[in-house]
Amino acid sequence: MIHFIFDGNNLIGKIPSLKKLHDKQVARYKLATMLERYFQKKKVKVSLHFDGFENEPIKVSGIKIHYSQNRSADEKIKKEIEGIRNRNSVNVVSSDLEIISYAKVCGCNVIKSEEFYNRMMIQKKNSKEEEKPTSFNTDEFKKLFGIE
Repeated sequence: MIHFIFDGNNLIGKIPSLKKLHDKQVARYKLATMLERYFQKKKVKVSLHFDGFENEPIKVSGIKIHYSQNRSADEKIKKEIEGIRNRNSVNVVSSDLEIISYAKVCGCNVIKSEEFYNRMMIQKKNSKEEEKPTSFNTDEFKKLFGIE
């Protein structure tokens, strides 16, 4: 199974709408819901790491949220990578150079945060285009509903 490990604070810093938020908890929640929508129909394992402590629980499906407590999220990400046997199925999402180099040395795939954000925006755009109604003949519509 493909596994995604996210450096949450790093990704928040690459998303303009989240970066400008003053409330860290709101930014975390919005990121978690963005990821939940992105991975909704995909069979993957997702880990989202944040620095610090959990203020309020974030309830999203399909995403395991980790808080670093008194340590750094980087340490927790490295520890998670160490515990995975099949690391070539792991995608680490971060633009932190230390995390990137560690993940590469361990055999993980690396996706920079800004690149992943671009992927999310492309998927969002494509799904909106699929939702657009198809063109129809207005005369037939008027006739069908008795409108003149």
